[in-house]
Amino acid sequence: MSRPPLPPFTEETALRKVRMAEDAWNTRDPDRVVLAYTPDTRWRNRSDFLAGRDEVHAFLTRKWQREQEYRLIKSLWAFTEDRIAVRFAYEWHDAEGRWFRSHGNENWRFDPGGLMAERHASINDVPIREGERLFAWPSGPRPEEVAPPPGLF
Repeated sequence: MSRPPLPPFTEETALRKVRMAEDAWNTRDPDRVVLAYTPDTRWRNRSDFLAGRDEVHAFLTRKWQREQEYRLIKSLWAFTEDRIAVRFAYEWHDAEGRWFRSHGNENWRFDPGGLMAERHASINDVPIREGERLFAWPSGPRPEEVAPPPGLF
């Protein structure tokens, strides 16, 4: 299976890969998102260590049940031939209606077919009031006209 853009990355293709990942995650559809990863993908997400698409799928299902009204923005930080580093922020609320903005960074490594073989994510959650939200577009991918707020990263 191939998932363009493929390594080796240029700035243009790395930017496209980051936006494609952002758009997919904003669907909050584990069935769709998991297809971007190799069958034997390895992850570290906060303190969770996952191996394989089945574990990633189960993790994403739990994540988006807990993190309601999830909205994400990713930004390219650096890239090499088969690796991309991103900074990101996302907003969500829990079942009690408490809002959070989560900030983090990820390191990705891709196989030759453009599937992500490794993902390492460090994330911090900051409580916010609903009135402090910055990401208020309708559910789904971020509209092109919605730019990351200045100073977000």
